[in-house]
Amino acid sequence: MISLILLLGTLGLLVQESSADITLTQSPKSQSVSPGEVVSISCTASSSTSNNLHWYLQKPGEAPKLLVYSGTNRQSGIPGRFSGSGSGSSYTHYTLTISGVQAEDAGDYYCQQGGGSYPFTQC
Repeated sequence: MISLILLLGTLGLLVQESSADITLTQSPKSQSVSPGEVVSISCTASSSTSNNLHWYLQKPGEAPKLLVYSGTNRQSGIPGRFSGSGSGSSYTHYTLTISGVQAEDAGDYYCQQGGGSYPFTQC
């Protein structure tokens, strides 16, 4: 059975916005999964993100690739197995789900707050 490891960016990411620091915490720290499984990665914000939460995948030697922006919107060209959801009345809990994970999905996953409708994208 082939397994792959998804590494998550778990360092405490501080984002300066509206004179308040927002800390994002991802979990779990890492996952070893088999192709075809469903994978969920959570991101919890210390205070409201106003739904400005974005998900990225970074592979070794490559720039981060935007997967999902504004919590739930899949970036153009990203496979349908990637989806984002948000919960909490103040937009503090988010989940990235990979339904039917594939070997090519291995890498570092990051959540990023801020940027409004304009998250970082690869040029």
